[in-house]
Amino acid sequence: MKLIAITGGIGSGKSVVSRIVNVMGFGVYDCDSRARALMVESGQVRAQLVQAFGSEIYLADGSLNRQQLSARAFGNEQALSRLNAIVHPATASDMLDWAAEQATRGAKAAFVETALLRTASLDRLVDQVWHVTAPPSVRIDRVMARSGLTARQVEDRMAAQAVEDTVAPGEHEIVNDNHDALLPRVIHLINHL
Repeated sequence: MKLIAITGGIGSGKSVVSRIVNVMGFGVYDCDSRARALMVESGQVRAQLVQAFGSEIYLADGSLNRQQLSARAFGNEQALSRLNAIVHPATASDMLDWAAEQATRGAKAAFVETALLRTASLDRLVDQVWHVTAPPSVRIDRVMARSGLTARQVEDRMAAQAVEDTVAPGEHEIVNDNHDALLPRVIHLINHL
């Protein structure tokens, strides 16, 4: 079975590509949602987060206090590195368990949607990378429309992910520029697995 990463910067359309392959019958592991779930569901991850950031990052009902964690981790490079050192390996392990389950079911391929392919070292765990790209102005407009962020806030997030925006040699680029149809390009890549 091939494990394929679908990656791209904020507003590029990687989630759209993920939905297309999912509708075509392939499993898709969403790293963002699974990482959030693991911060609540995994006893080991919870214990490490409490040790690193304090028990106040969890609410009385056991849910993650995202505002409190953000206040403690973001804007502080050391704290963010600590958070990533806890969450990224746990997510990678969970993803590999999921991929093994997909293989057991006889899947030809399975997909991993991630914005942090290189930052989380997931590029070392996949067989192929589909990198979704779009012009910066298109990305800014998309994110502003769905989130209410200002253009400057979107630009700041794009700048923070700059290391992830470069299409590396050997990666398949899928341009999602609102001009050319996306579906035929995705079908072409699937047909060449």
